[in-house]
Amino acid sequence: MLHWFKKKAIDLFSPQDKEQIVTAIKKAELQTSGEIRVYIESECAHTDSLHRAIEVFDNLEMYKTDMRNGVLIYVAMKTRKLAVYGDEGIYQQVGKGFWDNQVEKIIHHFNKNDYAEGIATVVGEVGNALKQHFPYDAQTDENELPDDIVFGN
Repeated sequence: MLHWFKKKAIDLFSPQDKEQIVTAIKKAELQTSGEIRVYIESECAHTDSLHRAIEVFDNLEMYKTDMRNGVLIYVAMKTRKLAVYGDEGIYQQVGKGFWDNQVEKIIHHFNKNDYAEGIATVVGEVGNALKQHFPYDAQTDENELPDDIVFGN
C-alpha cells in the first residue's frame, strides 16, 4: 500500500478510470450550460483544501464562464484532501449544503478505494444541479472549458 503513495497523481488512475471520469463530464455537460472540471494532484500544500480549490479554479480561469456556473472537483490523493467548488452563479442556486453533500459522497467512494466512481458520481450529481438551474440550450450553448482531467504534481 505504501508504494501507492509514491506514485504521481496521473499514474493512480488507469486509462479506463480516466475515460470514466471524462465520459461523466461530457455526459453532464450535454444537459447544461454549466462547466465541470476535475483537478487531481498528489499533495495539497494548503491546510484547507477549499483554499487550494479556489486557487486552482482561478488558475484554470474557470470564472470566465458567461453565467459564472463553473464547478471544480479538486482532489489531492496523497494528502487525502478534496473540495467541490462552485462559482457564484451555481453556488447561489444550490447553497453550501449541496457542496458538503458532494464531498461526503466522494469520501464514501474513496473509503472503498473506488476513486474514479466517486468522482464520476459527483460529476453526475453536479451536472444534475447545473441542469436544473442552467439548462442546455442548443442555440446558445458552447463548451467554454475543456472536458479533460487536469493533473497537477
